[in-house]
Amino acid sequence: MPGSSINLTNQFLIAMPGMADETFAGAVVYMCEHTDKGALGLVINKPIDIKLKNLFEKVELTLDRADLADEPVYFGGPVQTERGFVLHERLGGDDGGHYNSSLQIPGGLEMTTSKDVLEALSHGAGPKKILVTLGYSGWSAGQLEEEIGRNGWITVSAEPGIIFDTPVEQRYDKALSLLGIDPRMLSQEAGHA
Repeated sequence: MPGSSINLTNQFLIAMPGMADETFAGAVVYMCEHTDKGALGLVINKPIDIKLKNLFEKVELTLDRADLADEPVYFGGPVQTERGFVLHERLGGDDGGHYNSSLQIPGGLEMTTSKDVLEALSHGAGPKKILVTLGYSGWSAGQLEEEIGRNGWITVSAEPGIIFDTPVEQRYDKALSLLGIDPRMLSQEAGHA
């Protein structure tokens, strides 16, 4: 029935133990968009072997932010893995406004896919807190709801501090703790009667 579905925008999707899809095992996904047409999110806890300064070099920019240069780039998901996605705090009007291609996530952060955010960062400006991914996670209409129905994921309201201020190896446990769940309590096996 229309109107009865939950909207997962600005939520964390947390992969349950035993997630069948290896790509998402142990993943925490920040949901950027969730509509009746589908969903889009970025994995926030799977760093890859590329540092931000190397990514900037690839697009012929230098990164003048010592705080970011050695930060890892993350695997955002299996779709469009050659494209960069910048998850960042929402910008106020006084720091340059918005970028060419930004999605404002209701109640949450912003995700920018245009190069102008990288250009701003390369000049020492731009958002203070960022997480850059290559690729994103996408679900077609109804697909995510079905995976949640099969206990593939649990969801909780996103907490930006987990994305930007928590060491990567603690993000999964921290996201679970928002639900009051101790990860050691989760079974690796689905229940069998």
